[in-house]
Amino acid sequence: MMTLEEKLRLLCEATGVTGDEGAASEVAADLLREYTDKVTITPDNSVHAIVYEAGEDKPTLLFDAHIDEIGMIVTHIDDDGFVRVGSVGGMDRRLLLAQEVVLHGTEEIPGVVLTRAPHLQSPEEHDKVPEVKDIIIDTGIPGDELKEILCLGDRATLKSRFVRLQGDHVSSKAMDDRSCAVCIFAALDELKGKELPVNLAVSFTSQEEITGTGATNTAYTLHPDVAIAVDVTNAMTPDSDKLKCSELGKGAAIGIAPALDRKIWKKLIALAKEHDIPYQHEVMGGHTATNADLIVTVRGGVRTGLISLPLRYMHTPIEVARLCDIEAIGKLLAAYALDPEL
Repeated sequence: MMTLEEKLRLLCEATGVTGDEGAASEVAADLLREYTDKVTITPDNSVHAIVYEAGEDKPTLLFDAHIDEIGMIVTHIDDDGFVRVGSVGGMDRRLLLAQEVVLHGTEEIPGVVLTRAPHLQSPEEHDKVPEVKDIIIDTGIPGDELKEILCLGDRATLKSRFVRLQGDHVSSKAMDDRSCAVCIFAALDELKGKELPVNLAVSFTSQEEITGTGATNTAYTLHPDVAIAVDVTNAMTPDSDKLKCSELGKGAAIGIAPALDRKIWKKLIALAKEHDIPYQHEVMGGHTATNADLIVTVRGGVRTGLISLPLRYMHTPIEVARLCDIEAIGKLLAAYALDPEL
């Protein structure tokens, strides 16, 4: 059986920019088949699984994390083989110049983001952060050849690799939100062989970074009575506002917000205390900017909670999380499945 870290590496290294999540969805679906044979990939590239069936008369609990990642979309290929792109999701424009990228056409195409040498820049240009629409990618391939393997609408990502840092810190692209899919796998490991009072469904949803379409469609299709969304939240760094950040290594960040069900977050806190699971609070004054905001509105409404994983450097190719926090969230999700607030 693969370790959580091995599953995380496999998921993060898969390509799945918003709206083109197919490859990442296939990896997630394959991993889910360790727990159930009732796994499907939907037309919008979300992954659905029925993990446990308690009976038609029992309520359904849904665990959700999104499978898409931020990236770029090809908007123009000129005759000399230079490529222009648009942003898909919240790309950090400060990172783009002089970066290695991968263009995902009929094959993976390496490229670099061109930048004018500092000797040729004006003082104004030197300090300017370019718009994504002004980014140009050089592949070294003549335009007519490039157009045979790359077309408009194909996706591009910054080149990245999964890195194990000191202790249990790990770094990669797409930790947002593949790390939270692994939190759900950790919960399923905890629940193996146990009898649940609910039907348990799992979803890894598409398009969270732009419209949240996957979460809306999933909640309509699976029709849960209760849902827990799992997403990342900003973790504290030396230059961060402590009042706006969670902390790495301090466990699950339990969401508290007007958009979230009060009884659910109180139950999550009680379970964390009861089972000695490390946790912290994440208090928001309105919406959560996660799938929870969408799941709660579907059909007649779904009672929804949120657990967040602290993550440093969100929306960059070097996002950093800790495995101990992933494990803590897995334990808390499992505890809730065994003793839910219905």
